[in-house]
Amino acid sequence: MSQDSSKKNLVVLGGSYGGISTAHYLLKHVVPQLPNKASYQVILISTSSQAICRPACPRALISDDMFPQEKLFVGVPQQFEQYPKDSFRFIQGTATKLDHHDRYVTASLKDGSTERIAYHALIIATGVSTASPLLGLNSDSESLRATWKTFREALPNAKHIVIAGGGPTGVETAGELGEYLNGRAGWFSSKLENPKVTITLVTADSKILPVLRPAIANKAENFLAQVGVTFVTGSRVGAVSPTSAGTGSALTTSATVTLEDGKTLEADLYIPATGAAANTGFIHDSLLTASGSVETNISTLRVDKAGARVYAIGDVGSHARPAVHNILNTVPTLCANIKQDLLIAGGKEESAVGADRVFEEDTRETQLVPIGKSKGVGAAMGFQLPSLFVWLIKGRDYWLWTTGDLWSGKQWAKES
Repeated sequence: MSQDSSKKNLVVLGGSYGGISTAHYLLKHVVPQLPNKASYQVILISTSSQAICRPACPRALISDDMFPQEKLFVGVPQQFEQYPKDSFRFIQGTATKLDHHDRYVTASLKDGSTERIAYHALIIATGVSTASPLLGLNSDSESLRATWKTFREALPNAKHIVIAGGGPTGVETAGELGEYLNGRAGWFSSKLENPKVTITLVTADSKILPVLRPAIANKAENFLAQVGVTFVTGSRVGAVSPTSAGTGSALTTSATVTLEDGKTLEADLYIPATGAAANTGFIHDSLLTASGSVETNISTLRVDKAGARVYAIGDVGSHARPAVHNILNTVPTLCANIKQDLLIAGGKEESAVGADRVFEEDTRETQLVPIGKSKGVGAAMGFQLPSLFVWLIKGRDYWLWTTGDLWSGKQWAKES
């Protein structure tokens, strides 16, 4: 499909929390307030035509019975049918090149062709890819489902599982697998004796869940011990043999995990849950930080080095710690600054559009970590939460109760 050269394209790269939210907000509250609003088109480019509630992956990977699949996976184009046809376009494809001098993006489309899309404004929301293909939508939903199917077929024969990474994803995956495979210790037992499957969680940190205070991390360790999970702390994974174990065609290959101190662990299944890499391979190094994320103005969310009207939101940017609540808190600020920039580009005086809106990250201790279907630990805005509250808010369905309004745009019904 060729693009309409008469349109000013507001291009959003990425079809997850940040990208979908920004596209809705632009269509609801930014474009309608611009002069000659019919001249603008929001173009959303995403590798997957379906969005997923990514935090649910640690439980969803076990079985399709864990969640209603029609809520877990949601078609992206359908969420935008509510807007005038000419105001929005969805492209299923992957950005392969950003030319920030000539202001265009090249995308490799689902059918194998390529398209070059000029942009008037660009929002980079390409997110991150997880080390394990089980734990995120690294390509499209079909690939993720196929990965889960392969893992599920191998799971009944696994006697030893090693998970690398003591952050929330590693802890949640260990908790879900532990409870599913081993059950949970009785009321008066501090740990599960003789678990059917040994599950070992390895972290380079001195404790699991480094964002949370030690008392909460200790509580998490106790809950994990009740489902048969053991720990190796303060020791990084030095090598895995074969090196591709836990990924790609070696997803379910048995592995030997060698720690930096020389200790070895044998694994029937190996799951690397050690952080994630920003999806920025299509962006010139001059726009990136040393860690590979997009260098983003922490106040305005502009990518200052990329020229006019280029922005970043979500885990791909350098402006905030990766977390869903940080993404959602960012959307109104980002879109207010986009509107300001578009009004100025349309001829309005800077003095008439007001000052930039400033984003301030909430750095208070906030992280909720379910451990199996009934327990959890965490804190919100600096306050420790009881296990029951973590279960009520997140542990019941890993935020699935929140994503319907997010994907449909109802969450952004009012300008804020």
